Amino acid sequence: MKIAIALYDKFTALDVIGPYQVLSVLPGAETFFVAAKRGLVPDDSGVVRLEAARSFDEVRDADIVVVGGSPFTHTLIPHDPIIAWLRDLHPRTRWTTSVCTGSLLLAAAGLLRDVEATSHWLMLDLLRELGAKPTLQRVVFGDRIVTAAGVSSGIDMALALVERMYGRDLAETVQLAIEYDPQPPTDAGSPAKARPEIVAGVQKLFEGILAGPA
Repeated sequence: MKIAIALYDKFTALDVIGPYQVLSVLPGAETFFVAAKRGLVPDDSGVVRLEAARSFDEVRDADIVVVGGSPFTHTLIPHDPIIAWLRDLHPRTRWTTSVCTGSLLLAAAGLLRDVEATSHWLMLDLLRELGAKPTLQRVVFGDRIVTAAGVSSGIDMALALVERMYGRDLAETVQLAIEYDPQPPTDAGSPAKARPEIVAGVQKLFEGILAGPA
């Protein structure tokens, strides 16, 4: 079971680490990070660096592919090497998955044309522009494609994928092993639940990033 987790400069760490923690314990899992070239890849804070043990050129097939997001994912479209790699690789995967704005890269690769998919709530309009049918669902299953909403939803996506592939018992076993039992002190985890002033504040926080290249 080859599980390839894609990296690129300024990725969001939890987008990839959440699914990694869940999927790496699957039976026979060979889990690795892959990027345009081997070596350390910095996250969006510049503090965390993960090592890509393989390059895109070295990975021509995989059972599961995970593509995380970033506040800067939109700046990779349309020419970043990850897009061509996903387009080429997808026919040979069992599941191609994304977390947060990673779905923008799947869409840019042509994998979400007229397909229901999700992303970070601030990026749903761009997801539509790239040909997908955006939804606010937290995890969306399609034909060999799974997309998850913002950042933390990657854990939910990975557990849902474990259940789909191996059944409820293993999904529950993994959930308990990592003690995934969310009990947040507030209930503002989606724009539908957050107070209007909080939604406006987050929109303002991201205005500069979404306006153009980093």
